[in-house]
Amino acid sequence: MLRKTFFALFICFTVQTVFAQTKLQDNMFFRKLANGLDLLVIEDSSVPLVTIEITVKNGSYTETPEFNGLSHLYEHMFFKANKDYPSQEKFLDRVSELGMSFNGSTSEEKVNYYFTLPTFNLKSGLEFMNSAIRYPSFDAEEMKKENIVVDGEFQRQESNPFFALTNENSKYMWGNLYSRKNAIGDHNVLRNATPALMDSIKNKYYWPNNSLLTVAGDVNHNDVFEKVDGIFGNWKTSPFDPFKKWPVPEFKPLEKSDYFIAESELTNVPVIMFSWFGPDTRTDVPATYAADVFSFILNQNSSKLSQSLIDAGLALQFDIGYLTLKHVGPISLIVVPHPSKVKECLAEMKKQIALWDTEDYVTNEQIEVAKRKLEIKLIQEQEITSDFVQTLSFWWASASLDYFTTYGENLRKVQKTDLQSYVSKYIKNKPHTAGMLINPTMKSQINPEAFFKAN
Repeated sequence: MLRKTFFALFICFTVQTVFAQTKLQDNMFFRKLANGLDLLVIEDSSVPLVTIEITVKNGSYTETPEFNGLSHLYEHMFFKANKDYPSQEKFLDRVSELGMSFNGSTSEEKVNYYFTLPTFNLKSGLEFMNSAIRYPSFDAEEMKKENIVVDGEFQRQESNPFFALTNENSKYMWGNLYSRKNAIGDHNVLRNATPALMDSIKNKYYWPNNSLLTVAGDVNHNDVFEKVDGIFGNWKTSPFDPFKKWPVPEFKPLEKSDYFIAESELTNVPVIMFSWFGPDTRTDVPATYAADVFSFILNQNSSKLSQSLIDAGLALQFDIGYLTLKHVGPISLIVVPHPSKVKECLAEMKKQIALWDTEDYVTNEQIEVAKRKLEIKLIQEQEITSDFVQTLSFWWASASLDYFTTYGENLRKVQKTDLQSYVSKYIKNKPHTAGMLINPTMKSQINPEAFFKAN
C-alpha cells in the first residue's frame, strides 16, 4: 500500500508470547504482554531521543452516524487532564519538564498518539503515556473548548475546494455507511459531544488487547520490555472483543455506476474523479501489491495515461491512487482537465481505462522499475525513526506488521498478469462513481448523468 496524496492543490517479563513474525529486522523486537498489549521496540542509537507511540484500533470505521467524528475528538482530549495531571496546565507543565514534543492522528482504522523526548526520560515518558491512555478525565469545560477546535479543523478542510469533491464522492461510494469512512466527522456531532460519549469510546476500544505500544530510538529492547511490563502490565484486559461485540459492517459493493456534480465557489477549474471498490487486506492481499505497482506506473510521465492526457493537452494534472485498508481500500483516478477540453478529456479517460488490462499497456521494464522504486521508498520511510513508528502503526492496524516486513519480497513477485487480473477484477467494466467538481456558475450547463454517460 501507498497512502496517496491526491494533488498538492488544495495524517513484562510476564510476557511469554512471541509474535509469529518471520522477518522482523535485526533492530526490531516484538512481544505481547499477558494482558494482550502488543509491544514493538525499534533500536536506533543515531540520536539520543526516543519516540513512544500508542495506537488503538479505533477511527471512523467504528462510528455510526451519531458518533461520527468522536474518535477524532477523543484524540484531542487525550492531551488534556487525567488522573495524575488534573488540569491542562499541569499536563503541559509536565510536557515541558520532559522536553517532549507530542501529537496524534485519526484515520479510518486507527487513532495514534506519540511523544518524542530525550532518552534519559524514557521511564517518565512511559509513565506519562500510561496516565493519558488509561486515566483520561474528559473535563466538561475543556471539552467545550475542544469541540470548537476540532470543528474548526473540519471547517478548514471545507475551505479547500477539493474537499467538496472527495466528500461528495464518499457519500456516493459508501452510502449509508458513509460515516465509517469519514474520519473528520460531522459538525453537529462534534459541537454537541459530551464527556459521557468520550467514556463510551474508551470503554469500547481503549484496552491493551486492542492497542500497540511502540518504543523507538536510542533504547535497549530488554530494558524497554522490563519498564513497559512494570508500568502497563496491570492494565486490565477487556472482557470482550470490541469487533465481535460491535462488528464493522461490510461495505456493500456498488450495484451500478453513479454520477454526481460537486460545487464549490472556491474552484476555478473543473476536476473529474472516478472511484472503485478495491482490494482489502482481509480477503485479497496479493491484489494490494498489484494495486501499488499499477498506480505507480500510471503516475509516471512516461506512462500511456500521462501521454494521452497531459502530453496531448487534454489535462493539466492527474493522479491515480489506491489506499490499503482492512475494510475496502478505495481506488481513485483524479484528473484536472483543460478547461476548454473537458468533454474530450473525459472521453479519453474512459478510453484509457478500457485499455488498462491489455497486454501492452504497461511494459515489463516499467513493472521492474516500479517495484524497485517502491522498495526504495520503503527504505526511505525508515530513515527517520520518529516518523517510521507511524508507518508501522498504520500497517499494524490496517494489515499486520508482517505485511510490512514481507512487503518487499511480495512486491518483487508481482508480474504483468497480476496487474491485468487486478484491473479486470476491480476496475474495468466494474460499477464506480464518477463526479466532477465545478464552480456553481457552471451548474446549469451540466446534467451529470447525461454528461458522464455521453462521453
